[in-house]
Amino acid sequence: MKRGYPGCPSSSFGPPQSRSKHNPEGDSQFLEDESTKIFARKVADHYSARTNQTLEEREASPIIHLKKLNNWIKSVLIQLYARRGDAVLDLACGKGGDLIKWDKAKVGYYVGIDIADGSIEDCRTRYNGDADHHQRRKKFTFPARLICGDCFEVRLDRVLADDAPFDICSCQFAMHYSWSTEARARRALANVSALLRPGGTFIGTMPDANVIVKKLREAEGLAFGNSVYWIRFDEEFTDKKFKSSSPFGIKYKFHLEDAVDCPEWIVPFHVFKSLAEEYDLELVFVKNSHEFVHEYMKKTGIYRAYEEARCTR
Repeated sequence: MKRGYPGCPSSSFGPPQSRSKHNPEGDSQFLEDESTKIFARKVADHYSARTNQTLEEREASPIIHLKKLNNWIKSVLIQLYARRGDAVLDLACGKGGDLIKWDKAKVGYYVGIDIADGSIEDCRTRYNGDADHHQRRKKFTFPARLICGDCFEVRLDRVLADDAPFDICSCQFAMHYSWSTEARARRALANVSALLRPGGTFIGTMPDANVIVKKLREAEGLAFGNSVYWIRFDEEFTDKKFKSSSPFGIKYKFHLEDAVDCPEWIVPFHVFKSLAEEYDLELVFVKNSHEFVHEYMKKTGIYRAYEEARCTR
């Protein structure tokens, strides 16, 4: 997504006067409730409790191929949109697994924010090259600032007043955590919009709601999955129908072996797109991960090599 320029229509989907504008202060009507904060804390505690794995442990993971695929997708996105010298804001940066990707893109400045204090400490360790001898040591060429905080609740334009504006904002496999309430969804997008320079780029990845709902409706009960993952919805969704008038707070429990075990939320993408437009963000590219992999593997020649190798077996 691109942030619009002042005085110019920020979206090609309708005249600017047809879209309402929101300033960060005006969103105070959407108040956080205590249950939302409890869920956010659960997510933070889950990721804080996870320790950095050694290279051997990572290679032995039952989902190593999925991890490598997700890392490849993020690498391609970063190479597509990051430019030399860019100032980067990484929301929900986790343990710093993408630091090397940003370094390869030769960015000039990096700010990482995550709700889990344990993750920020691990990220700082990785950035400083102080990981144990099993980890790859890396000296990064860009200065970095790492902050522990809830980027879906806090007004980041106040926290990062001296760091903004950013050329690129990234939120990888985490934006759906903001969808527990409208307040958090709006705060997430308001933070992105407020901190990006005009013309700056927001890139992100999140679960495909259409795929999740399709699999749920095909399942016999309220759960589906396989040997490495499962998704389970609560009894309130027994009819497997979701009201278009209530697009926030559609919670499910997600378990991924050796990675995730916490609550997540459905993000109807058409609602996400519409809400983003209210914050002067214009959609320029969206693609399901399977389609993305198919398209960009062909572009890089990897797909052709894979096909040729498969045909010889």
